[in-house]
Amino acid sequence: MQTRVAPMLETRGLAIGYHDGKKQSIVMSGLDLRLRGGSLTVLLGRNGIGKSTLLRTIAGAQPSFGGTVQLDGNDVAGYGKKELSRKLSLVYTDRTQAGGLTVWQLVSLGRYPHTGFFGRLDRHDREIVERSMAATGIAHKGDAFVAELSDGERQKAMIARALAQETPIIMLDEPTAFLDVASRIEVMALLHSLAREQGKAVLLSTHDVSQALQLADELWVVTDDRHVLCGCTEDLILSGAMRLMFSSAGERGGATFDMEVGDFCAQLPTDSCRGGYAIECCDKLLSHWLANALRRNGFSTAANSLGTIIAAAANDIAVKRPSGEVVRCTSVSELLAAIM
Repeated sequence: MQTRVAPMLETRGLAIGYHDGKKQSIVMSGLDLRLRGGSLTVLLGRNGIGKSTLLRTIAGAQPSFGGTVQLDGNDVAGYGKKELSRKLSLVYTDRTQAGGLTVWQLVSLGRYPHTGFFGRLDRHDREIVERSMAATGIAHKGDAFVAELSDGERQKAMIARALAQETPIIMLDEPTAFLDVASRIEVMALLHSLAREQGKAVLLSTHDVSQALQLADELWVVTDDRHVLCGCTEDLILSGAMRLMFSSAGERGGATFDMEVGDFCAQLPTDSCRGGYAIECCDKLLSHWLANALRRNGFSTAANSLGTIIAAAANDIAVKRPSGEVVRCTSVSELLAAIM
């Protein structure tokens, strides 16, 4: 259904980059991208690949080096600053320096595109500020100073500020960068809900791949050779596109994408393999973690040259050696001690 919704924003042959003195360096080019309302789109790619540059260029915060960004059918370059700020809000990854403001004051700054010359808030503006804080679960911190907030609360306040701006498009540059696991999950779930419930087009960059794959409606995957692959999350996973994010990792013994886990995992060297064990286990979860323990310790699960591991439960594991000898273990740690 989402693919039939007309895009709020699209790029046509977009080229992005930066100036190094008088030299112009193009990072990516020929980009045809689309953002649709009601969808959470996640931008993935390695560090330094150009994700922040892409977000800033799309948002009109820096000029493109070719092509166009179309917003509601009009070139972004033709919008005035205030007019553009009513269409699109951008939340940067930097820690906010607004520690001396209260949360309410910070969120109210999002109303600047809609207030008069003196920036005075009327009753309507104040109601929007209150609703934005409630939507992000930060209303109870309205009188607290930003400096007193946790990282997760501070990020919610910045998202509330973007909501108060009342733009149909919200872009966020690594909004979970400084957060713990629980806060990352909470913020990602919040952004997913905002897209669905308020019909906004939400675009964010992140390195939290597992959360992105669970919640993103669409992905923009920047490959090692700086192409951007776009589409439904599951279509890109099943096509193998995720492996192209770190296509040179195999050469350095780095990360590999595990489709079953839905995340990047360590690619351990195979030249020092101790040999292999077959695993017989009806419990998929137990089988997965047994294989994880074996691979981490240099054993293969593709062959049974050293024997077979038979697991009835986490506390009922047996190692059957080729000689017929059977060693029984009551934990994974006992199993590792028996085979090392």
